[in-house]
Amino acid sequence: MRNVYVDNAATTPVSQHVLDAMMPYLTDHYGNPSSIYRLGGVARAGIVKARGQVAAALGCTPDEIVFTSCGTESDNWAVLCSAEAAQRQGKHIITSSAEHDAVLSPVKKLSTMGWEVTYLQPDAAGRVPVKDFTEALRSDTILASIMLVNNETGAVNPVNEYSAEIRKRKLKTILHTDAVQGFCKIPFSVQSLGADLISVSAHKIHGPKGAGALYIRRGVKLPQMIYGGSQESGRRAGTEALPAIAGFGEAASHAASEASSTAEEIRKLRDRIIESLKRELPETVFIGEGDSPYIISLSLPGHRSEVLMSALEGEGICVARSAACKKGERSRVLEAMRLSDSVINGALRVSLSRYNTSEEADYFANALVKTSSKIIRNRR
Repeated sequence: MRNVYVDNAATTPVSQHVLDAMMPYLTDHYGNPSSIYRLGGVARAGIVKARGQVAAALGCTPDEIVFTSCGTESDNWAVLCSAEAAQRQGKHIITSSAEHDAVLSPVKKLSTMGWEVTYLQPDAAGRVPVKDFTEALRSDTILASIMLVNNETGAVNPVNEYSAEIRKRKLKTILHTDAVQGFCKIPFSVQSLGADLISVSAHKIHGPKGAGALYIRRGVKLPQMIYGGSQESGRRAGTEALPAIAGFGEAASHAASEASSTAEEIRKLRDRIIESLKRELPETVFIGEGDSPYIISLSLPGHRSEVLMSALEGEGICVARSAACKKGERSRVLEAMRLSDSVINGALRVSLSRYNTSEEADYFANALVKTSSKIIRNRR
């Protein structure tokens, strides 16, 4: 039985070159980066290097990058603390119903504390229309948080157009985007997006779990969320997770340098799977318009996602129903897109990485065809 991993939107395997970059900080260079002796200085230099690598991948200056423990922490910090900082200017927040729970949960918390929240709905392609965003903006909108790439459908939101509208109306709205699924996967920079706050994570780009970052545009005053020491220039307390940070820097540098060629190869794999399923399993419904080549959202109406996943696991295939953090629950994102129950109930998310091959793409497609036929036979 083969082992085929096509759930890379949940997490990715750590690449060897990233592991190699991490190892010295687990063995020889184990000093505390805040210590003033040489061993601490070597550790501190590792953080400086990694910060520069992540900044280069985003197209910003190193002082605009603050390391966190993950994308969720970055999202929570951006939402909760930017709202806190601007509450005297207004208490209106814009987000979408298709956001990751790392954004929706803190937004819901704020709504219980007096903030008014406008939840925008994605269209049939899974994107939040600029028109809807524009109409929702108000003079007292202090925060807007819309993700760049949806983690379930791969839909890419026009964040640059949201920021342009805010600038055109000369509003003080802070624009945050969760770019965890877009970082080093689709072309963008902090300048092209125009967002004030951008969340990214290491483990979606073959880096380690336990490292994330928040881009904070120079001039934006964002209060601390974690208090204690003066690490991260006094913006986030706590001893830095140096091995994970070093791995994050290496992962970002490598992924950014090969972003274009990797995306092209991934697109070929995606198209190979889609063409095969259209030919061999024509009842397959493809959700959205495939903005990101890394994610295929599909459905077999009449089937149950959990049954398909179990059968595919029996063939050695790891695939998802929705976001990993939902632990197999029905997709809230697809519900927000107003898809039919039969489509939602039979949905699967296939997410690819640079380590997937054409042979694996064929194996997955053939296994899904075989699984569907077997389930239908067993019903008779």
